[in-house]
Formats: sequence, structure tokens, C-alpha cells
Amino acid sequence: MKRILAIIVFVISVTASFAQPSFKKGNDPKPADIKWVAVEELSDEFEHKNMDVDKWQINPIGNDWGWDGRPPGLFRAENVSIKNGKMCVTVGKLDAPVTKNGKTFTHQGGIVRSIKPGNVGMYFECKMKANATVMSSTFWLMTKYDCDKKLETDIQECVGRTTDKTDKWAQGWDSIFHSNAIHRSTPCVEKLQLQNATKLKEPNYSRYFIYAAWWKSAEEIQFFLDGEYQYSINPKVEWDMPAFIHMAIETYSWNPIPDDGGLVESGTWEQRTTQYEWIRTWTLQ
Repeated sequence: MKRILAIIVFVISVTASFAQPSFKKGNDPKPADIKWVAVEELSDEFEHKNMDVDKWQINPIGNDWGWDGRPPGLFRAENVSIKNGKMCVTVGKLDAPVTKNGKTFTHQGGIVRSIKPGNVGMYFECKMKANATVMSSTFWLMTKYDCDKKLETDIQECVGRTTDKTDKWAQGWDSIFHSNAIHRSTPCVEKLQLQNATKLKEPNYSRYFIYAAWWKSAEEIQFFLDGEYQYSINPKVEWDMPAFIHMAIETYSWNPIPDDGGLVESGTWEQRTTQYEWIRTWTLQ
């Protein structure tokens, strides 16, 4: 009987904790006469043994996606795993250089994409602990290719560490909540990027942060950190294309891997791993 009661209490407590987005008091932007409802196909608690392939794509190529990494970092499905109730993406050095389409890769990361897209009106949040290397930890949205309108919404883009080789403008990107709205360059349009950021008092790898955005309308995106509103971005074009959740752990030319490999090569598993405790998506009804 005690065991049954314990299970019932656990289920009730878990259900209650997932009932609404992670807003702190006074930060929930929804109107009073409607409620947040979870979008199951774009949410995951990662409590299962393996990745849910009905929700997530871990192979870089396929389903109209053709990007498998920015040299020297190659995306590999083998680097994505479920461990201790977390989705983990681990970086490292390749056993041997790989050449693909004329590009040479010496290191590795990973990318995870949602199978289903999100839309205007949805609230996207994740609880993420960044890796501690010069490689990235991210949570963002991307539309599929359209020459007139290819839209990227970076909810969070950061790195775990900077060095003396990091571009001057990027110093501090290891302790930042940084967001973009990018109208990507295509043969039809020129690139247009709007961004904003909040400086953190501690490194992104120091703990789990909750990074979130409400795609309020085609004219406004609101961004939240640990349940508190931070800033808005107002795109210059209508932000109205269905967009897929992305989590890319990659290399950047402006924050290169040190000559000695840094923690990308020598770090512990935890230092080299970006961990997602959960991803939750909500819509208003």
C-alpha cells in the first residue's frame, strides 16, 4: 500500500510540475482568459532509454536537411545519447580526419532536430547545461528552405569557454544568454540579423539554465531566462513560417579550438557534453 501511495504521489507531483511553463511570478505573458497547453510532439522529458525517433532526428542529413557541420566540427549521430534522464551531445576529436564535399573535419559534435515544426503563438523552453569547451551549446528554430524567406530564431547560442584566440567581440560568450532573429541569405534576399543578449554572472556550463522564447506573433518574439522576461526582438519581415527545433553543438571560426585541443580533446565526459534535462513546448488555448 505504501508503495502504491508513493507512486500516486510521484505521478501527481510530476504532472503538476509539468502543468505550465516555467514562468516566475509576474512573468507569464498570456491573457487571463486562456491557458497554456503542452504540445506533446515538441516536448520531451528524456526519461526513456533511447532517443524518440518519432520526435527527433539525430542524423545530420535527411528530411530536407543537408548541413552536417561547420569545419572542423562534424555532426555525428553517435554523439547523441540519453543518460540519466538527460539528452546528451558529446564533443571530441575524430580518430582520423574526414573529408566531405571538399571540407576537412578533425573534430566532432552533433545536431538534433525536431520531426514536427512549431508555429506562431508557441512557447519553447529547454533546461540546458552547456558543455565547458570552446564548442557551442544551442537551442533554436529554423524553417526549411524557401528562397524568399528562410528564418532562424536563436533562442540561446553560447560557448562553454573562450581563449586568447577568440574574436574580441565574442569575449564573454561563455557567460551569456544570446538570441538572434536571422533572415538568412539566399539568392532571393540578403541576410538581415537582429539580436539581443543578457550577460550572466556565471558560466553557461556552471548549472542548468532554462532558456525560452514566446513566438508571440509574426512581428514579435519574447525571450525568457529562468522564467523571467529578458527582451524582445521585432523582425523586419513577417516571422510566420513553420520552424523546427534545433540543438547544434558545433565549432565556430571566431572561437577556434586551441592548438593543444583544449577541453574538446582532454576534458572529462561532463566537460565535453551539453546536457538537456527537458524540452517543453506550449500553445495557447
